[in-house]
This record gives sequence, structure tokens and C-alpha cells, in this order.
Amino acid sequence: MKKLSAASKAYLVLVFAVLYAPILYLIFYSFNSGGNMNNFESFTLEHYQAVFDDSRLIVILINTVIVALLSGLIATVIGTLGAIGIVSIKDKKMRNTLLSLNNVLIVSPDVVIGASFLILFTMIGVKLGFASVLVSHVAFSVPIVVLMVLPKLLEMNTSLIDAARDLGATKRDVLTRVILPYISPGIFAGFFMALTYSLDDFAVTFFVTGNGFSTLSVEIYSMARAGISLTVNAISGLVFAITVLVVIGYYFINQRTKSAMAEGQR
Repeated sequence: MKKLSAASKAYLVLVFAVLYAPILYLIFYSFNSGGNMNNFESFTLEHYQAVFDDSRLIVILINTVIVALLSGLIATVIGTLGAIGIVSIKDKKMRNTLLSLNNVLIVSPDVVIGASFLILFTMIGVKLGFASVLVSHVAFSVPIVVLMVLPKLLEMNTSLIDAARDLGATKRDVLTRVILPYISPGIFAGFFMALTYSLDDFAVTFFVTGNGFSTLSVEIYSMARAGISLTVNAISGLVFAITVLVVIGYYFINQRTKSAMAEGQR
């Protein structure tokens, strides 16, 4: 691999500094005993303690994680099957049309998606709450999963499927023993992307959440509107730490999958 020049390295450092500086600034003051973000007086964990002492916040955090995990799992199943279905379509025009429709959903503004679901749920009489948030999160996560799985399907050598069929494998065997193991890195990537999008989504959730149910992003927004509180910093710091752990977990799972595939090909 070609080494980066000094200018390229400096540019990368500058970009990452701009991206991470606000987050690190916010987390730094979450340990401030002064109660504001102007002067750092002394180190304290009281704001984190306040988060864990607030049972309502803990319930909201649990709701957020449950919605993210469920929507990620459901979207991964639907998106993976959808990607396999799109690739299996012989009509090139139809396939491109479906891919374009999938991409339109990805680039659509969250405000439009949230307002659309709000109108839909209101029209069909669905009560806003856990179910409406879950369905909305699944809906905007499925196109992401499709986009992550498709490259693995397209790079897959179809002779593997033909060989499996020649050896007597049924359609189910081909799917579970050939296709899914091969595209598993894309499936994992799709799941983690869906999980992340669900965790940090605000705009869509803001439209479809009802009284008595909230997620962390909506709650943080409400708390921030009420005034500056370092509890918000503490919650944001916890979410950032969880996100980093998820990324590290995804990295090790991805590395293990690649190693298993490399050993299988030897």
C-alpha cells in the first residue's frame, strides 16, 4: 500500500480533530463539578451518578436499546432476503428499478420519512408508541441492510451455487450453507449499521413517538431545550462509549469471519 504523504496525514489529523473535538469537549465537561461548560473546577462522577439514579432515564435507555436491537434484527432479515431477491431477478430493468427505489429511501430526508409515517399511522388508527417507533426504524433500516449485503452477493461466484446444486443440495441448503455464510460479513455490517442508525435517530422518532414512550435522542433534545445540564453530557458520553464498544465488537467479529472464510478456502 502506498504511504501517505505528510500533507495527507496532516489533512487527516485535521479532519478527525474537527469531527471528534466537539464530542470530546462535551465528554470532558461531563466530569466537571462546576455544573457548567465554562470553567472546569474539579473531577466528579456526580452527573453519571445522576443518570443512573434517574429511573425514568434508565427506562428510556432500555427502550432505546430494545428498539435498536429489534429493529436491527428484523431489518437484517428483511434486507438480506430483499437483497437476495433483487440479485435473483433476471430482468435487468426491473432490478435497476428496485435498486433505485431502495436508494431513494436512503437519501430521503428523515423529516419526510417521519412525517409520512405519522400521517400513515394517524390514517390507519395506530396508536403512537413502541410499535410505531419500531416499525419506522425497521422501515428506514431495511434499505441500509440491502445496500450492505448487495456487494457481497454481486461479488459471489455463481459457480459455487451451481456446484452445490450439482452435488444434490436443495434450495434451502444452497441458501443456508452457501449463500448466507459467504455474505455473512455484509449481513453483520448491515446489522450494525441498522443498529447504529436506530440508536442515534432523532427526526423520525420525534414524529412517531407518543406520550409515555420515548427514546434517548428525543429525551436528550427535550432536556437540552430545558437548559444546559451536564447530565446531558453524561448521557451523551455513555452513548458514545457504547457506540465505540459496538464498533470494536463489529471489528473483531468481522476479523473472525474473514479468518474463518480464509481457512475454509484453503
